[in-house]
Amino acid sequence: MLLSNADVRRLERKGYAKEFFAGSDSQGYLTLRNVEGNCVFFDAEKLRCRVRSFRPLGCRVYPVILDEAEGIVVDAICPAGSTLTEKQKARRGKKVLKLLETIDAEAEKRRLG
Repeated sequence: MLLSNADVRRLERKGYAKEFFAGSDSQGYLTLRNVEGNCVFFDAEKLRCRVRSFRPLGCRVYPVILDEAEGIVVDAICPAGSTLTEKQKARRGKKVLKLLETIDAEAEKRRLG
């Protein structure tokens, strides 16, 4: 999951160290860390997110994603994907596109900066 600077700030304000939950790639993108195939914030015992009320925006709009070949789609691996209406998909799709613009711009600043 890609992270925006706002996502990082929100999680840091809740007391989490950036080094705990975020990594970065060679292109300057910040990503949510995974542990044993799950998000670092996933509580395997309770099967839920530990930071649900302040989770990253990408998590909030999921399972709507951008597929570079098909555009805005519902992620086929999400079991709850079929519960979304077309209106919800469209609304979340707009948020996905805006979020990706922000994340791309932030990554570019990190690469150049």
